[in-house]
Amino acid sequence: MKLIERYILRRASLMFIATLLPLLGIVWVTQALTSINLVTDSGQSIFAFLKLATLILPSVIPIILPFALVIGVSQTLTVMNADSELTVLNSAGSSRSTIIRPIMVLAVAMSLVSFAVDNFVEPYSRMAVRKMIATANADMLSSVVQENTFRKVADGLYVQVAERRGGGVLHGIFVADNRDPRFEMVYYAREGAVDEKSSALVMKDGEVHRKLPDGNVSIIKFESYAFDLADLTQSSGSANIRAKDRDLPYLFNPDPNDPQLKSNPGSFTAELHRRFTEWLFPIVFGLIALVVSGDARSHREARMHPMVTALLTALFVRWASFYASNSAEKSVYFIPIMYLIPILTAALAVRYLTRNKSLDIPATLGDRLREQRERLLARFRKAGPASAGGSGKP
Repeated sequence: MKLIERYILRRASLMFIATLLPLLGIVWVTQALTSINLVTDSGQSIFAFLKLATLILPSVIPIILPFALVIGVSQTLTVMNADSELTVLNSAGSSRSTIIRPIMVLAVAMSLVSFAVDNFVEPYSRMAVRKMIATANADMLSSVVQENTFRKVADGLYVQVAERRGGGVLHGIFVADNRDPRFEMVYYAREGAVDEKSSALVMKDGEVHRKLPDGNVSIIKFESYAFDLADLTQSSGSANIRAKDRDLPYLFNPDPNDPQLKSNPGSFTAELHRRFTEWLFPIVFGLIALVVSGDARSHREARMHPMVTALLTALFVRWASFYASNSAEKSVYFIPIMYLIPILTAALAVRYLTRNKSLDIPATLGDRLREQRERLLARFRKAGPASAGGSGKP
């Protein structure tokens, strides 16, 4: 790699990191705030809170990373253009590949990072989060929830324990769950206890009442029933391990007896193809940034800031990808679209780059409207004197 290419790579990498870290910090704070009630209610330490908030980060890195890249690259090239560095390179006879090569090295490296996080780190972190949530809920049931007092665990979910006995045995367990608008669930159990792994509340000698909106109630008696503690803070319908929680080998060969696979097989197929397409977006967004801001421009040329143009284009492409991946859970016809969106976008960007074209969005929509208004006023001014002169003749 040439000296100037290493220079561009270093500047783009520093700007990318300077963009990525604040974005991750904002997301980390917002995710941490959503988990603070669970940790404080269960009496966990501050270290458990920080660990839980940090484990959530891998799920957002593949989403944030491409946008940080497109912002960092476009801003770097825009500053280089403002400092006339791109003009000097162009005047010195450097080809456009001098700028493209270091940016694409950075984009490919970030795509590999995104693939590794999405397929290996994120599934592990999701399972670790579920385990921590289960442990926190187990601690809440065994030590925090007061006897003969209703405790709100989540919206629509209440727990009561009549008495605590030796060995962690809970007597007189009552759980009311109306998170699902389709029905209400009420659990009664004579006694129960949290299992050794702190993953489930095992209730014994009890009943489950299921009430429908029409008023019909079905009652099921059980000798033993395990209530997943990780689902105490999850929305209804998300019980058990979902497709997003699974690692890549499992998605290739899922267990046919998996209850989530039986209830929603499309989610596993869509998740598998999402992981094979999402890692491409750093490359695609790097190409978009090059198309928008990779050429030397005159300072007098009126146009929207290249970073805004690149970011708006990237947002549109990412929205289309989200829509296709969500729709693929219900229809397999959207699976090819998931691949076509990044491939066609990249192909279009490569075509622009090979033909030395650039993508521009007007500085403001008001500029065009102002031009149209001036043209109309000019026509009226020309038509006015002519009509007045004609009416003055006898």
